Parts: sequence; structure tokens; C-alpha cells
Amino acid sequence: MSQKMKIIAIVCFTMIIANASKVFGQVDTVNIPKSDTTKRVFSATVTITEVMDSAFQMHYDTLIVENDHPVDWNHKKFQTNWLIFDLGFANFNDKTPYGTAAANEYLQGGSGGNFTKSDMRLRTVKSSNVNIWLFMQKYSLYKDKLNLKYGLGLEMFNFRYQNDITYHKSPDYIYRDTISFEKDKLYTSYASIPLMLNYDPTPGRKWGFSFSTGILAGYRIGGHTKQKSKEFGKVKQGGSFDLNDWRFAYTAELGLGPIRIYGSYSIKPLQNNVMDQHPYAIGLRFSNW
Repeated sequence: MSQKMKIIAIVCFTMIIANASKVFGQVDTVNIPKSDTTKRVFSATVTITEVMDSAFQMHYDTLIVENDHPVDWNHKKFQTNWLIFDLGFANFNDKTPYGTAAANEYLQGGSGGNFTKSDMRLRTVKSSNVNIWLFMQKYSLYKDKLNLKYGLGLEMFNFRYQNDITYHKSPDYIYRDTISFEKDKLYTSYASIPLMLNYDPTPGRKWGFSFSTGILAGYRIGGHTKQKSKEFGKVKQGGSFDLNDWRFAYTAELGLGPIRIYGSYSIKPLQNNVMDQHPYAIGLRFSNW
């Protein structure tokens, strides 16, 4: 039923009760109240007080209608959202101790000298994070305002390098290449589970504000490098490249109605060696809530 029809129904109900009181005439009353009767009428609470007049006859003396938030008759403790998509930019916070013996052993600069932080710099605009969440679920902890939010999905990172570097396998190391690449990227993917605490002060409102924060854990299920050059064309190489199998990250989401911004920052480094790079991402989330 529409909001307009609810209002009309409440008004009609009020008029019926008011007219009923006229049957007993306009007589003085004494305060001998009976128990109140409280009824739920759509989105309002209606309280009716019975009063006995001086002739010992009953009539309705007071009718109070208190407006409050509409009742969600379909309220559920669990709410499920299927197939959520994230599209954002990716980069990493590089804390690698460049110039140390351990770093120079893994990062082989050749005749160009030792690796520096600038050698591992990314093309920010072309480095991306795409996530596909199979589902996300909310469990109401307090009146739909405080919720536990969790899900299951696939996180995918594309790290596009500015400079010509190559990942070598068996043994694992990175070297500065002499070939000029049109495209040089590292791809990793994770099966991930986010766990967040969600705050929604106005549940059900179309343009309401909401905020979620928590952690996520992921297990690496894929990884490869892809390079494109005039000399060799497209070359794709799969492997672990000494990457960490597990990913642990902080994550957060800010929403205003259907517009949602997400972000994540890896607690655990990307690689399982001297490299100390912590990926982060920020972008848009396409979700119902």
C-alpha cells in the first residue's frame, strides 16, 4: 500500500473514533481513566483513552496518533546481496630496503647498476583492481543499524610497470631487461572473504549514509606475467614468482545511497622475500547495499 493510502486510512480511523464520542453528548467529565488501548495502524501508533463522565457513561476522551518510522513487515535478520562488482585503481606502498645485499641478490640490475625504488614504479592509471563478489550478507546486530557484513569472492590485481623488468623463475628473481616493452604487468588473483562491521543510521532510506570497516583474508589462486614487445610479441608466463600465498588486508566501504566507494590495504607483503610491497586499492562498488 502506498504512503498516501496509509495516511488516508489513519485519518478515516481517527474520524470514526471522534464521531463515536459525539453519541454520548457534550457533558462534563471527571478523570476516572480506564486502561488505554494501543493499536498499530500502518506507520503510526494510535493510543485511545477511555474516560467515564459524571453520568457514569463511557466515551472516548483522547485520541493520540504518534508518527514514527514505518514498520518493515518483511524485516529479516539476514539480508543477502548477489554478484557485487568492484572496479578500482591499484598500487603498492613500497618499503623494500633497496641497496642492501639481500635486495641486490634478488633484484639484478646488470650493467645499469643496482635497483632503486623507481625501477619498480607502476603506471597508476593502468594498474587496476577488479573484484567479483559472489555474495555479500548482512546480519543485523541492532535494529539494522549495526550489522555484521561478510561475503565470498574473487580479487584480481593488475600491476603495470613503468620500466622494463622481467620476473625470472627457478630460481626466482627480478632483472632489469634490455628489451623495451609496450606492456609489462604482473597479475595476481585471490579467493577472499571480507568480514566487516557495518553502520547504517537510516536503514531502508534510499539516499542513506553507511560505513563499513574490517579485515579480509584471501588465498592466491592465480598469477602470471604478461609482456608485449616488437621482438617477441605477446609473452605470458605463469608461476608463483615467490609471491605470498596468503593475503590479509584492512578493508572499508563508504556509501551514500547507491553510490559506494571501497578501499583495501594489504597488511601482508605481496612477495615472500626481501621485497616489502603492500598493495592497496580504491574504487567504486556496484552493490544494492
